[in-house]
Amino acid sequence: MNAVTENVTLSQDLDLSNFWMPFTANKQFKAAPRLLKSAKGMYYTSVDDRPIMDGTAGLWCVNAGHGRQEIVDAVAHQLTEMDYAPSFQMGHPLAFEAATKVAGIMPDNLDRIFFANSGSEAVDTALKIAIAYHRARGEGQRTRLIGRERGYHGVGFGGISVGGILANRKTFSANMIPGVDHLPQTLNISEAAFSQGQPEWGAHLADELERIVALHDASTIAAVIVEPLSGSAGVLVPPKGYLQKLREICTKHGILLIFDEVITGFGRLGKATASEYFGVTPDMIAMAKAINNAAIPMGAVAAHRNIHDTIVNNGPAAGIELFHGYTYSAHPAAAAACVATLDIYARESLFERAGQMAPVFEKAVHALRGHPHVKDIRNLGLVAGVELEPRPGQPGARAYEAFLKCFEKGLMARFTGDILAFSPPLIINEEQIQEMFSIVGDALKTVA
Repeated sequence: MNAVTENVTLSQDLDLSNFWMPFTANKQFKAAPRLLKSAKGMYYTSVDDRPIMDGTAGLWCVNAGHGRQEIVDAVAHQLTEMDYAPSFQMGHPLAFEAATKVAGIMPDNLDRIFFANSGSEAVDTALKIAIAYHRARGEGQRTRLIGRERGYHGVGFGGISVGGILANRKTFSANMIPGVDHLPQTLNISEAAFSQGQPEWGAHLADELERIVALHDASTIAAVIVEPLSGSAGVLVPPKGYLQKLREICTKHGILLIFDEVITGFGRLGKATASEYFGVTPDMIAMAKAINNAAIPMGAVAAHRNIHDTIVNNGPAAGIELFHGYTYSAHPAAAAACVATLDIYARESLFERAGQMAPVFEKAVHALRGHPHVKDIRNLGLVAGVELEPRPGQPGARAYEAFLKCFEKGLMARFTGDILAFSPPLIINEEQIQEMFSIVGDALKTVA
């Protein structure tokens, strides 16, 4: 089938064989597909015309809600005006306007913006910039990178190398980049179950970075990369004081600190960045997803101006300073969507709104404590994870069943392992929060 028309309502009308779906159990999905045909505000519409509340902002990315006409108009106008312009040795005004707007909500001096097309590309870009920075300042031996267990940094070879999710790594373990070590992960349910917000336990785990420095010597380490709040691993909230300690240790040893804010950027925690929320400023921030409400693929790295200036000023007088970039870096339509999206965030005070809704969200999700199979609940801002006791001999099966039950009842959730994750658009209201977790509670009561 070469085209799909609006009146297609049943999966039988589609040839599902050609699309190799990402991060999907393809055989399982194609045996009973879940198809969406439209979206507006807080809701998708399925192909059988059921409203599906979006409990995950698409894939952590549609922070302003679906179908924003301002973004549609901006993209349509840009495609009519100019569909594409290269960023290699050329430019177009919207690229610079978008960079200025992004820089305007970043922490102080993290105002040099390098555009990519995804979180994976943003992470690999940040890692390369870190290594290039040390080389430019005369410490080219600083090439080692430090990630964290259970970290998710996309699917490029750099990202899976510093990442710490086993399933993403095991097939490619022989082909990952060398010179990588990992901090321990921070979740400890026995010490901090059902924490509301940041756990009290666990700041000492940052001290493991001192052990790694002692093992490899600081003079070999380029950067540490962590998610300030880990989403894909199942909502792992940093212990109080943990990020502050990482910052102190990195500064002490001249190591760059990179925050992967692909999920936490653009209001998810009630501030423009998690860096602002936690009061910890890294040297670089990798971002994507909500940068333009997921209208057009886009990612970026915000680098401290000293990193940019060191690389650029120590480069050739009339030549390329950083041999890195993408054909679609600062694509005109993506940049137009970015500008329109950031205007919406500011005009509607959506970051502040998320902060106001966070206590309501926290109370509603923790009301699930005591429901069948609930092992732990974790939350911060408008992010929550509900961890279920695994079914004996079938890891992940119980959360998958709960995910299906939620969809049947009109809610789109996320699941990873035996953890259900929630991250709704920032436009969600109190009534919708109650509805969302009421559906989850009803679903859990039907799961074996």
